[in-house]
Amino acid sequence: MSDRVAVLAHEKFPDRSKTANGIIRYADYEVAAVLDRDRPGERVADHLPAVPDAPVVASFADVPGDVDALVIGIAPIGGGFDESWRPDVEAAIEAGCDVISGLHYFLDDDDKLSALAAEHGVELWDVRRPDRDIGVAEGRADEVDADVVLTVGTDCSVGKMTATMELVEAARDAGIDACAIPTGQTGIMIEGWGNPVDRVVSDFTAGAVEEMILEKGDEHDLLVVEGQGSIVHPAYSAVTCGILHGAMADKLVLCHAAGREAIHGYEDTALPPIEAYVDLYESLAAPVHETEVVAGALNTVDIDDDAAAEDAIEAFADDIDAPATDLIRLGADEVLEAIR
Repeated sequence: MSDRVAVLAHEKFPDRSKTANGIIRYADYEVAAVLDRDRPGERVADHLPAVPDAPVVASFADVPGDVDALVIGIAPIGGGFDESWRPDVEAAIEAGCDVISGLHYFLDDDDKLSALAAEHGVELWDVRRPDRDIGVAEGRADEVDADVVLTVGTDCSVGKMTATMELVEAARDAGIDACAIPTGQTGIMIEGWGNPVDRVVSDFTAGAVEEMILEKGDEHDLLVVEGQGSIVHPAYSAVTCGILHGAMADKLVLCHAAGREAIHGYEDTALPPIEAYVDLYESLAAPVHETEVVAGALNTVDIDDDAAAEDAIEAFADDIDAPATDLIRLGADEVLEAIR
């Protein structure tokens, strides 16, 4: 759809801009700039290691050169549209740019934005608008030839999408024909296809995942399904369960953020002990399809010291009784070997 993009991440870059960070790290787009009114003059490389660099600017008017699209790179809880973003979205449309959004608020349903887009001949791509033809799961995902791995989490925003993309990339580097199965807005933007399961009617959540696995499962040797939420999350557990049962995964990779003790955004809800998640996920999956947690992915971004990070990884591995690593910090080889 687009080649050169600007990414909107006002007041959230980089710590609370999961979508923006994923686009910068994994998408084929050339990122011309990140919009964050709190950080103009800074650089992407100041905050995210080992990614293509770009300037951080205050508004769309400050983006250097021409761009093909503006990507809304943040999604607050509930997926609403912040009216403070409207001037930048309108400026992008008036400049002839498409707008790519992963919000629950559909830009194409916004009368002013859709009229402006029509006037300037640009596309509004609401990534979270699901297909109309998704049906209920038939329990057939285990019929495919590919091995199916699902990333699951102790919470939301712990690195499931990152783990998915890192594992697919590592598998391909190792000569394995691997494919990501995108289930959220960031994964869909990166891969250019997928089903946004958190927007699908509940009866069809498992079916949305099964449909993708049946589509890709005989074309590849390994499918890595992008997990969502957490089985203990007060708001998002239904999505997590739907993916778990729809994927019928052969193996699970448990993702966790080092130091996380409470549910993100629900700080009065403590996380269970890490070891409890292994039984929770395996026992919940078992009536539909036997599976096991074979490895862990620990996000140590908040730990500066390498030795302390390695200690945290070792403790996490002990908790889940399986190999673990930080896929960004130390690479994916250990987790990939556990999957193989």
